[in-house]
Amino acid sequence: MKTTPILTACWMVAATSIGAFGCSGDAQTTAATGVGGSVTTGTGGEAGAGGAPTGSGGTGGMTGSSSSSASSSSSSSSSTSSASSSSGMGGAGGAGGAGGGGGGGGAGGGGGAGGGGPLTASQCYANVFVNGQSAGPNYDQFNPIIGSHCFGTNHQDITGIERVVFLGDSVTVGTPPTLSADYYRSQLADKLAQKFSLAAPNQLWKTVNFIDGVSLLEESGPFASCSKWGARTDDFLMGGGQIAKCFESDKLSKRTLVITTMGGNDIASLTKDAGDGATQMELWNKAQTFVQYMRDTMAWFYTPGRFPNGIFVVFANNYEFTDGTADVQTCDVSGLAGFDKPVPAPEQLKEIIIWVNEQYMGIAKEFNSDMIFLLEEFCGHGFENENPQAPCYRGPGTPRWFDLTCIHPNPAGHDHITDMFMAVVNE
Repeated sequence: MKTTPILTACWMVAATSIGAFGCSGDAQTTAATGVGGSVTTGTGGEAGAGGAPTGSGGTGGMTGSSSSSASSSSSSSSSTSSASSSSGMGGAGGAGGAGGGGGGGGAGGGGGAGGGGPLTASQCYANVFVNGQSAGPNYDQFNPIIGSHCFGTNHQDITGIERVVFLGDSVTVGTPPTLSADYYRSQLADKLAQKFSLAAPNQLWKTVNFIDGVSLLEESGPFASCSKWGARTDDFLMGGGQIAKCFESDKLSKRTLVITTMGGNDIASLTKDAGDGATQMELWNKAQTFVQYMRDTMAWFYTPGRFPNGIFVVFANNYEFTDGTADVQTCDVSGLAGFDKPVPAPEQLKEIIIWVNEQYMGIAKEFNSDMIFLLEEFCGHGFENENPQAPCYRGPGTPRWFDLTCIHPNPAGHDHITDMFMAVVNE
């Protein structure tokens, strides 16, 4: 690399006709709203439904225009198609022009790199959806270094790890009906143990304490987990005190890798407030506050001298289960989780949520940490995966990556999260 109860998981989506953004952790209460998908950004090799991407790439596309919140919207589609698809080759640009965006990859594989310059996020996620793309986060405004796998950024050279810590919400803890051996945390820990010659964690560490919503065993050898169901960004340094629990002073000398999914429950809380009639100023203030919590957390980790032998953080953005349709009833039990309350001004909330996701990328670039594209990769693998009219429709045979709780990954989803984190660590 270069330089809470199960059904109260984090989510944000709208019962409107526009695209939707979601989030993956757990929330105490949630409400429904609408947010955007992504806009078309140039052409590349097409991802074939159930097959290899075909066609050579065209010229790289331009990103979307800036929104009124001073944050622009661009591509947020996924780079994956169906299992076993391969990445397409980016096409050569015209005279004096940039090379085309890469083709969409198969499930488990990112889009191919475009020619004529550094790979961009918009190139990774062009030409994947059958129905095109609609407005979403513009990550390229921060000029991140994108991994060749298109699963996330490539800001850190992660080597020589002595300790691995998992922080965050229920996506990281793991939830039933998925078995503990299939949680991404369990799978990734075993892969990291092999890569860095560490003792793998035992089965108790991989198992969930369903009363407290945490790992049954906080530490097992060089592996620790302080993630918890329902956690929000303030639970890193305040609230739940995840960092204080997992980073006692005698542990700071270890060369450490931190893996986390966090922020979805903050978005769910924001959405509930919007549904309850909060003003735009109140919503913006709340969004800015929890983004600052995330930034403060990264600042804590990357404080010079705190980890004398090195610290590396890889975090995820947030996914949603409606595949851009905003139809909260598409999952049978969504109403039980509170996903049936519309927001008075969904377009205004959409603007805030897009800004939040963009700021996550800004934080990754600011601190030289890394972010995986969970939202983009899961788009099209939700409960509208067989709907040809869905904004994120990828074609027939596209697998679903969410379980019966609506908002948590199923085993296939956990597998893909494992692959994404591992790809970022490996490159």
